[in-house]
Amino acid sequence: MMMRILLSLAFLLPTAALAQKGDAAYCSALAGKYQRYIGQDEAAHRARNPMATINNAISDCSSGKAASAIPVLEKALQDAKIELPPRG
Repeated sequence: MMMRILLSLAFLLPTAALAQKGDAAYCSALAGKYQRYIGQDEAAHRARNPMATINNAISDCSSGKAASAIPVLEKALQDAKIELPPRG
């Protein structure tokens, strides 16, 4: 029984690591697209997306907190009618 649990964990860990790596890359792509297309025109989007929230999300992407940053950046890009980058 214990061996079966250990084997299951051994197979799940690489999958989780790959998912996190994929999320980090996607988060970075979102942040880059935001900075490229909206960063120059921040005043137009300030009312809908407070800059502190966006800046925190961009910072979270680079500090390994992609899970919380992705929804914020996706929403900001969608609100600006900018196509999201491909995921994965």
